[in-house]
Amino acid sequence: MVNQQINELVETILSLKKESIALAFLQNILTPAELDEIAIRLQIVKLLKKGISQREVAEKLAVSIGTVSRGARELKYGAPGFKNVLK
Repeated sequence: MVNQQINELVETILSLKKESIALAFLQNILTPAELDEIAIRLQIVKLLKKGISQREVAEKLAVSIGTVSRGARELKYGAPGFKNVLK
């Protein structure tokens, strides 16, 4: 369920036109750990989409196989967000 706060966040992100401004916004709104975690999640699904095995992805990114499995589930069963971005 998307609420008003999430809609406002999405609108704010969509308004960011420059990479430097987007990065500064993300650094302000997220902790360094949260930003790293989100960046790693994106790399996980990108590698899985390329056909790299879950075990290889886990080793390459130094994350648990459970973390990679979560990304694989999102690709297969989740909302189409990743599928729309990773064409």
